[in-house]
Amino acid sequence: MTKSFPLNLIALALGSVFLTGCGDAETTIIEQDPIVVEAPDDGHDHDDDGHDDHGDDIVIESLGRMAVLSEDSATATIIDLDDAEVLDSFTLTHASNRLSSSPGYRYVVVASRDNDYVGFIDGGLWREDHADHLHDYEQSPALSDFELMGSRPTHLVSHDGQLAIFYDGDANSSIPAMVQVLTDTDISVENGTLPTVNYDINMHGVAEPRGEHLLSTVRRDDAESTSNAKILPDQVAVYHWHDGEYEQEQILEVACPDLHGAAQNHEFVVFGCSDGILVAHQHDDEYEAEKIANVEGMEGMRVGNIYGHEASESFIGVASAHGGAHSVLLSINPEENEMEVLEWQPEEDASVVAYSFSADGEHFMVLDSHGHLNILETHEHDGHMHWELAGQIEISSEDLSMMPEGLSFSMAVAQSGEYVYVADPIAQHILQIHLEDMEVEGDMELDFAPKSIVWLGIAEEYDHEDGHTHD
Repeated sequence: MTKSFPLNLIALALGSVFLTGCGDAETTIIEQDPIVVEAPDDGHDHDDDGHDDHGDDIVIESLGRMAVLSEDSATATIIDLDDAEVLDSFTLTHASNRLSSSPGYRYVVVASRDNDYVGFIDGGLWREDHADHLHDYEQSPALSDFELMGSRPTHLVSHDGQLAIFYDGDANSSIPAMVQVLTDTDISVENGTLPTVNYDINMHGVAEPRGEHLLSTVRRDDAESTSNAKILPDQVAVYHWHDGEYEQEQILEVACPDLHGAAQNHEFVVFGCSDGILVAHQHDDEYEAEKIANVEGMEGMRVGNIYGHEASESFIGVASAHGGAHSVLLSINPEENEMEVLEWQPEEDASVVAYSFSADGEHFMVLDSHGHLNILETHEHDGHMHWELAGQIEISSEDLSMMPEGLSFSMAVAQSGEYVYVADPIAQHILQIHLEDMEVEGDMELDFAPKSIVWLGIAEEYDHEDGHTHD
């Protein structure tokens, strides 16, 4: 059970270690020694090795923490969302970085594609399952010594406790592509021997981890589908982890030209192709594949990004023309082998800067460049479920022409409750929005422009009847 701690605007303004002051006052982040929250003194010895001698749950109720990447991309700040207090800031190894969360939401994953680097920051809040009880931990954030090196880490996909990192490789240096799969435990014990797939050619690919299986892209040497064939793969292979290595068990017979974008739910794994959607479905010991053809009106467009959720029967696909700013949203239903254009679409003069499912899968959020958070939910009509606009929240009343160059609004979805957070680089603050009420409940002001934000913490377990996303 997760308890809500709504941010209090008055408390934010009066706090001594908050991110900025009120009015025109200029405030800097006050550095302080990290605070370690000890386990309760209940007469038991809670050792760091994760073992204790009783079966009582030790549960921490918290909104979680937020990692904020600064405008210059070289600093990551960790904020405690319960009281909007800065816990620590970290200078990153490289100047260009992209942040995401680890599959268990304990770590910030720092990927620097141009520098062939992946690093990690321990957010300091996590849960361990000790078989007879759950044990939550809360400590100060810390920079991890664990680092990964590989050529062009690009697509990072999390699913059900696993993270697949796809390294594109480099044609100019004759470096082939590679996939590594890891868990939060691998990061915590600094396990350098990770499950790996090594290719013999470079490609801009993607991999979907699925328990003991890995569905990952394949690029043929003789692929001639389009001018992008030298970069994009056109097939999907199924790898099986056993005897300490991944073995390729099959290549799906259905081709997927110009493959880009992938997602999965409780039953299907889907990939975006220039001619439709490749759908993979496990049947006994093998995966079967079929194609959902593009709908009418998609000439010159392809689905390049797909979003899925364990609890959602349908996927959301994002189609656009090559180099085009305007996107079209589609609902993809593998069970019915159907694809349809959503009735609601972003405004034509607004570009979409972020998409995400809510933690429970009941909402889908679309954040646009006009400063609107559009919240969609499903409704039944004629026996089918359709996505409809449930509400729109204005994120910014600022002059949009004042947006710092190279920045945009960004979004992070809490996994411990019905909250979504939106960062505004113009006003230099982060808004806390309650999804069910569709209201802004908190405002955390910053003294720097946020480039992106990532939620960290202990995810709530949702009871789905049927059981990432990636960008």
